[in-house]
Amino acid sequence: MYEFAVTPAVTQLRRPGVIITEVTPDSLAAELELEPNDRIVQVNGRPVRDYLDFRFQTAGETDLIFQVKKPDGQTVEIEFDRDESEDFGLMFEQIVPRQCANECLFCFCKGNPDDARPSLFVRDEDIRLSFLYGNYTTLSSITEDEMKRIIEQRLSPQYVSVHATDLKTRAYLLGVDESRADISDKLKRLLDADIELHAQVVLCPGINDGAILEKTLRDLAAHYPKVISTAVVPVALTRYNTDERLTRVTPEFCLRTIREVEKLQKEFRRTLGVTFAFLGDEIYIKAGVDIPSRRHYGNYPQIEDGVGMVRSFVNSFEKLLVRTGGDSDQVPHNTRTHPAAVVPTKPNMVTLRTSNERSGLFATILTGEMFAPTLSELIGRYNALTGSTLSVLAVPNTYFGGDVAVAGLLSGRDFLAVADQVIGDFAVIPRVTIKSDEPIFIDGMSYEDFKARFPKPVYDLDLQGLLDLLATKKTEHSPASPNVGPAIATA
Repeated sequence: MYEFAVTPAVTQLRRPGVIITEVTPDSLAAELELEPNDRIVQVNGRPVRDYLDFRFQTAGETDLIFQVKKPDGQTVEIEFDRDESEDFGLMFEQIVPRQCANECLFCFCKGNPDDARPSLFVRDEDIRLSFLYGNYTTLSSITEDEMKRIIEQRLSPQYVSVHATDLKTRAYLLGVDESRADISDKLKRLLDADIELHAQVVLCPGINDGAILEKTLRDLAAHYPKVISTAVVPVALTRYNTDERLTRVTPEFCLRTIREVEKLQKEFRRTLGVTFAFLGDEIYIKAGVDIPSRRHYGNYPQIEDGVGMVRSFVNSFEKLLVRTGGDSDQVPHNTRTHPAAVVPTKPNMVTLRTSNERSGLFATILTGEMFAPTLSELIGRYNALTGSTLSVLAVPNTYFGGDVAVAGLLSGRDFLAVADQVIGDFAVIPRVTIKSDEPIFIDGMSYEDFKARFPKPVYDLDLQGLLDLLATKKTEHSPASPNVGPAIATA
């Protein structure tokens, strides 16, 4: 563990430099005799705070001097030349995130069970993670040094949680005073420096919807194209969210929001040439409304925020069906789902074939209740074309409860609770349910323990991996990766 101190909203490493965690054999770094646990503290006389500093200070440089602190305390200088495009062959420690100082009304930490994995209680507010991974920040407590760093190092785009441009409303949502909530000058400064932004609104019924939402979207659209896009996603409340100021999102609320935002989207397409303001997929699904077309989303600027993900997958699946030999219109279909629809909890036994009659894949795909109806329809069409017997099992989220229905928040114990409903040769679970850098579920259950308790072989796949599996119509065991376990081989 690295020593760090938390000052108001700022996490600072006590030790300067960036620590090397891995050196690639036969690389430039290996030739320079750099080793794991060495700390690079300066590049060409300039201090190095983290990986981003290192990347910025070495970019395009061919004549370099590294000042390196060895684990025994010795300081050495390494002077060398390199080709401009030559890779160093270095891996570095993860960035220790800057801590959030807001008290957001809807903060996800407030909705966590006490036994959730520890990382879920880390509230980050870090412009570096915004640039690297698309993490959203509020900019409410950004320091002058951080502002200068964004501009100097061109950390663009930044992802900003605006929530409302009405100052009183924003302060209320963030749980801070209006002086901290006001980021208008900061936004102007970044935009004037040609730093591009993606904005986000977490929509809370009765607080930042209606006229407040319209003002927010218009205010942000006025800065297009430097403000590239805005995502509007519904607040998700678990059974642990007890704040009476928050209201659950209903199908009626979603339908009303769609109608209101569609008017603005049409206006933006006419005046800006782009949709600009995008609603999260969950809003359409809860309302029972068709997911918009591919053209609506442009280049999917907010897909990592759950905006357009369903459309992207459906379109990819349609292409798969065509490649498989079927006409995409051969079987009636749509992308409309509704919370009142009966989602599959047990496979329809009438449709299952015996082992002797079966061809293609025979398995169960587990997913969240929100996506299950759409996926079930697509898989039904796939089965009709290929003779496969795949079932889609909607997994209730009992771990978080409330209105949480997305696949990514399913826990190991949620999957185990429906294990007796799984049929076939194997099961598929969403890879997103497993921590990216450690094989554990959101409830802290290890992947290995889960597989040992699950009655069928289990494969964790992302959406592309699922498409690859369906394209090959076969499974093979492959060696487990250090992070996630066995995957479906598609070769």
